[in-house]
Amino acid sequence: MIELLDKNHNRDDFDCGKELLNNYLKTQAGQDFKRKLAVCFVLTNNEKNIQGYYTLSNNSIPLSSFPEPIRNKLPKSYNAIPSTLLGRLAIDKKYQGQGIGKILLIDALKRSYEISQEIGSFAVIVDPIDKEAEKFYKKYDFIKLPDSEKMFIAIKTLQALFK
Repeated sequence: MIELLDKNHNRDDFDCGKELLNNYLKTQAGQDFKRKLAVCFVLTNNEKNIQGYYTLSNNSIPLSSFPEPIRNKLPKSYNAIPSTLLGRLAIDKKYQGQGIGKILLIDALKRSYEISQEIGSFAVIVDPIDKEAEKFYKKYDFIKLPDSEKMFIAIKTLQALFK
């Protein structure tokens, strides 16, 4: 079940193999939620052990960061384009290779699409932690932003999937 992270979830045993992502879940995710900086969703088993997690927050990307064909379709009056940030996505090592990353990504994209119906968001943005993560997002049609490590998928693309 995918649900909001709360104090009943067992964070201590989570290990995705990337210390930055482990530490975030164990020490910062709860504080970010309280401060309204990011929301953390977790996939758990029956014992409240976390199999994987992702975070979402509001974001904006400078208009100039988008590829020219997309930039030409956006209003020049916007210096920054509203977006949703899929900030972190991690799977515990015990569950890697079982399709959980795909399940979490689809859930994050569906939530992002649904939210975009009420709060303007042009795209979902990710900032892959490494080449392996970049390859994962590319497989799901994320496009690299020029002159950046960030990638995006347009909400219009998600509309075709989730409408």
